[in-house]
Amino acid sequence: MSVELETSEGVDESEKKSFGASEKENHTRMADLSELLKEGTKEAHDRAENTQFVKDFLKGNIRKELFKLATTALYFTYSALEEEMERNKDHPAFAPLYFPTELHRKEALTKDMEYFFGENWEEQVQCSQAAQKYVERIHYVGQNEPELLVAHAYTRYMGDLSGGQVLKKVAQRALKLPSTGEGTQFYKFENVDNAQQFKQLYRARMNALDLNLKTKEKIVEEANKAFEYNMQIFDELDQAGFLLAKETLEDGLPMHDGKGDVRKCPYYAAKQDGGALEGSSCPFRTALAVLSKPSLQFILAAGAALVAGFLAWYYV
Repeated sequence: MSVELETSEGVDESEKKSFGASEKENHTRMADLSELLKEGTKEAHDRAENTQFVKDFLKGNIRKELFKLATTALYFTYSALEEEMERNKDHPAFAPLYFPTELHRKEALTKDMEYFFGENWEEQVQCSQAAQKYVERIHYVGQNEPELLVAHAYTRYMGDLSGGQVLKKVAQRALKLPSTGEGTQFYKFENVDNAQQFKQLYRARMNALDLNLKTKEKIVEEANKAFEYNMQIFDELDQAGFLLAKETLEDGLPMHDGKGDVRKCPYYAAKQDGGALEGSSCPFRTALAVLSKPSLQFILAAGAALVAGFLAWYYV
């Protein structure tokens, strides 16, 4: 009786099996972490892509001192990320994604810092307040919820291998940096022969992690949190940039060319109790007043530092 009913409805056993297999395959694909991340962060992608700062950066409208501070923020961010990755390299929820030789960026960023600031660069810089919030979040995740470290590692490194390469070319052209790579070592992956193939491998490893759906959803949530932290930075960055541009136009001050002693530049991120630097010959005296608060000084750096991570989602 049941067979007759199935036949009368136009569904035989072979079709049922085929349909069941297809449905199972579709469910499995949609449960892949990479697919969940892609679908679950679409809204954040759109908002990040349409910030004025991102648009300006891609057009090459970036100052050298800003790029130097961006490198500084990247250094502190990756120092924290790779410290926590090292801590969790044997954790089952992260171990398959541990690629220190291929991916780690701290050594490359150290070279960039030396290029921009000189041998005593560590005495000249500090982590921005905005970047510090992200650093603290990375440390918290690495020490308390290491499975969520996947969200930060995926966002950062996949961005470096894709959208970050766009930023490299923009920076080299806009800032007239050497084509041999000085100042942009961060974007050079000497041990990755084919970026596209490596990204496919990384996604496959990530999808193979033994995680339940609830944990995967938490990872997507964590990725969205990273977007939100940085969207706030972009908003503040636009405001700080507007104030700086306004003060510059009103006073008719020339643009700093990014050469010479960085401590004489208004974007200098060293620890200062007061606003302006004594004896400074930098023409941005009015801008110094605008940027006298650390929150405004460092927002410029942290914003640019994390653009590459966001661009990952546009080009992956």
